[in-house]
Formats: sequence, C-alpha cells, structure tokens
Amino acid sequence: MIEIEFLGGAQTVTGSKHLVRTSRATVLLECGLFQGRRRDAWAQNHELPLDHESLDAVVLSHAHIDHSGALPLLYKQGYRGTIFATPATRDLCVPMLMDAAMIQEADARHIERLIERDHADIEPAQLLYTRDDAVGAVELMITVPYRRRQVVAPGVTCTFFDAGHVLGSAIVVLDIDDDGEHTRIAFTGDLGRHHLPILRDPEVPDGAHCLIMESTYGDRLHAPIEQAGDALAEVIERTFKRGGKVIIPSFALERAQEIVYELKQLKARGRLPNIPVYVDSPLTVKLTEVFKQHPDCYDRETFDLLNSGDSPFDFEGLHYVSDVEESKAIDAKEGPAIILSASGMCEGGRVLHHLRAAIGRPENTVVIVGFQAEHTLGRRLVERRDEVRIFGLPYRREAEVAVLNGFSAHADQAGLLDYAESVRRRGKLRRVILVHGEPGAQAALMKELDARGFPTVDAPSAGQRIRL
Repeated sequence: MIEIEFLGGAQTVTGSKHLVRTSRATVLLECGLFQGRRRDAWAQNHELPLDHESLDAVVLSHAHIDHSGALPLLYKQGYRGTIFATPATRDLCVPMLMDAAMIQEADARHIERLIERDHADIEPAQLLYTRDDAVGAVELMITVPYRRRQVVAPGVTCTFFDAGHVLGSAIVVLDIDDDGEHTRIAFTGDLGRHHLPILRDPEVPDGAHCLIMESTYGDRLHAPIEQAGDALAEVIERTFKRGGKVIIPSFALERAQEIVYELKQLKARGRLPNIPVYVDSPLTVKLTEVFKQHPDCYDRETFDLLNSGDSPFDFEGLHYVSDVEESKAIDAKEGPAIILSASGMCEGGRVLHHLRAAIGRPENTVVIVGFQAEHTLGRRLVERRDEVRIFGLPYRREAEVAVLNGFSAHADQAGLLDYAESVRRRGKLRRVILVHGEPGAQAALMKELDARGFPTVDAPSAGQRIRL
C-alpha cells in the first residue's frame, strides 16, 4: 500500500507538504510555510497538520521558504529525524531559515511599535519559531549529491536529479519496495526552465510510474528570457527619465542573482543608464556568497565566466547593502536608483520599507519579476490596486507597476507538458498528480494532459489522500 496525503501546496502555490506512506514507512516531501494574509498564514502555519513522531524522514527538494520554511517549526514540535537535501540546498537553508526567524522577530517589533502609536486596528505579529529552532532544523540535515541513491526509510530509496529551478534544486525520485512490488515516484519540486542563465537545464529520470508535478504556470506561456531583459531595460529607462526609483521585490534565492546577472548583461550592452543599483537584503548578500561556493551547479557559460575571474554577480555601480542605516539612506536619497530587496511576494523584509517610501510617488516603478500568491501584497500590486496596506496601514498607490513574468524560474505550460511527455517516454507512467498551482492553472494543464492521452491526472485538494 502506497498512499500520498497532500497537506499543503495543493490547489495553491504555498506551504508545500506531501506525506508519502507505505506499509513500512512515512516520508514527508517538503515542509514549507504558507504565505498569504497574516491571519490566514498564522492559522495555517502555527500547528503542522501531521504527527512528527510517525515520520521516518523528511526529503527537501530545494531551499525556497514555501518548501523549507516550516522545518524549524517541525523541529520545535519535536522532530529529531533526518532531513535529506542536496549540498547546495543545505548551505542555502542555513541563512534562509535564520533570516525567516529574524524577519518574524523584526516585523513583530515594528508592528508592536505601530500599535503603541495608537494604530489599534493592526493585529500583533506572532512568532512561529526562533533562530534556535532554525539552527536545530539545519543540524538534522544530511546532504546527498545529485544522482546518488540514498536509503531514507525502510523500503524507500531517494535519488536527486537537477531540477534547474534554483541553486541545488532537485527532482526527487523515490524508489519504493512495498508488499512485494516496486514503485518509482518522481516529484518535480519546482521545475525550472530551459536555457535560463546560471543553472543547468532540468534532468529527466527514467522509469517513473507516478509523476507529482508542479503547475504554477499551467495556464500560460513565458516570453523568451531575451525579451524579458529588453522589457526590464525599457522600464528602467522610462523610470530614469522621470527621475524615479525602480523597486524590484525579489526572492533572495535565485531571482535576485538572476536579475543582477541580467543587469550586468544590460550594462555590457549599453542598455543600462548611469544609475546606482542596490541589492538591499542581507540574506541576498549571504546567498550570493553561497552561489560562489557551488560552481558545480552552474551551466557551462556561467562556469567559464567565473573561471575567467569575472564574477557574474558584480559590476560597476552595484552596491550590496547589509547595514540598516545604509538601507534607510537609500530612500532618503533623491534621484533615480534601482533597488532589489526581499521578500519576493512583499510579505516581509526590507522591501516593505522601500515600498512604503516609493508607492505614493508617480515617478517611481515597482517591477514584479516572480509569481505572487493570492492575498499577498505582491498580488495586490500585480492587480494594480489603487490602495494597498503595508505594515497594516493603507497607502495610496501612485507608482507604476510593471509585471515581467519572463524572468520566472518556473516552467510554463509548454515546459510542463514537455517534461511530462519526457517522463512518459522514459518509463511506464501511469499517473500524473498536479500540485503547487492555483485551480485555474491546474484546470488548464489537466485539459492539455488529457488531450495528450495521459491516463490518470489528479489535482488533489488540501488534506486529500491518493492511493497508488
């Protein structure tokens, strides 16, 4: 008996958690935080919907917080088993989980100060976990290189393949021997795109019977990455002419490094005006250092660039900012600037302070370069709401909002369909299960998969169980 229970990342793009049960073992795929409205996020996150004592192992596909961010909470609630991840994922989780705890603490202090100033309608922020819990979770991690088989639980062997999504991201393949039968499950985690800068293309495993596949962009196609770079240059140019600032909320892992790399290319081609560029995120600074330590994950072009002594993550006019006072000074300076800052969905971190300073001025532009989940500030900006709430207070939006989905590190509909076809060609694929996508995207992708003759396609809801 093999059963999969979908506890998070089911008909939504946040909080990924998938529980694989056999007659001999229980393995958790992912342990991510739910992101959205503060009240809803607390309700979803503060109590994990699983029994940690029943877990034999946790397997992590990559370090993004919506996949890894609840690991400290799992530790806090008593889990002391092993967490398996690639070496780069483990190295990235160290600063990312620590930063997630620190942001919770900083935001709670900031909101508490606002409440003390008689803003009584603001809900206090509550901590999910501390930095000690983050350290405890990281101590449970054991690293496994790509393409090396690892026994993770009785009757369950795991192999990681490159997912091409972020540094260290993995396609997780579970080989399960149960009740005298062998079943191979392939889980994409977040599936990358082909021909993106920095990382290699996604790998395709052989022999999968069941494919658990993300579906974030199951209903749309991306523009070529080259067009995305041109579109970014045009946004910067018109904002520069207005004398405004370009605010780019950016995930500290991968997206920030990709945007920095793209800005470097634009500068080399003469497409970037003489404008200061600030990467204002202590976490991004730390993660960029981790990138430099893992050239084994790079594609050939980036590897050769690094070997030539020309860092992909540095150019004249680029400033990495860690100091708080220096961060505050950026908003106080008049004149054009480009500011990359976390978090990517505008749900915490320094980007909120930059947005608060910039949102009410029409010369400024907010550039959205990643998927924005429902009920996040980022989604409200994508919807171009006239008024948005930042730190619980309303602000009139006068700034331009530009949405550049071409920078996404997720495969689009065509990429997802091609990947499913490739898996089917290399094995006896009997079932496709769609996760990490909103209902509309999943419905469109299911229709295309059905049209191509895939035998069984599911899009489970939260809490649903599927028996293989």
